[in-house]
Amino acid sequence: MIENPTIHASAVLIGAKAVLIRGPAGAGKSQLAFDLLQAASQSALPFARLVADDRAYVEARAGRLLVRPAEALVGLLEIRGLGIRRLPHEAMAVVGLVVDLAAADATRHPAREAANVSIAGISLPRLAAAADMPALPLILAFVRTRAAGD
Repeated sequence: MIENPTIHASAVLIGAKAVLIRGPAGAGKSQLAFDLLQAASQSALPFARLVADDRAYVEARAGRLLVRPAEALVGLLEIRGLGIRRLPHEAMAVVGLVVDLAAADATRHPAREAANVSIAGISLPRLAAAADMPALPLILAFVRTRAAGD
């Protein structure tokens, strides 16, 4: 089987869908993945499990975007100050949300068109977090609330 090239991203399964975390090197992708896992261990989220850190394969299949870890990094997460750690993980997950860290287009009231992104032809909700903005509270709010127009 020929593999699709990996993308520079991390992914965490939250409930039934994964959060795909993108951003430039040093933006905090691994830290956000760890923060999501910690939030679940403290009951701030119902469930969270690592899917991928640093490099991930994504592919469109049956109208869904699937994410899985790069083979060499399965179950590994970089934790700043500790190094690479082995954690329980999921082999594959369906992406339900994309978070872009250090996003140049992050605004207080994002335009509707900025709230979605297309990856491999699959449209997904997107959160854009500025470089100085903690993304965990943004994700928790997204998971726990609905938009005013819904």
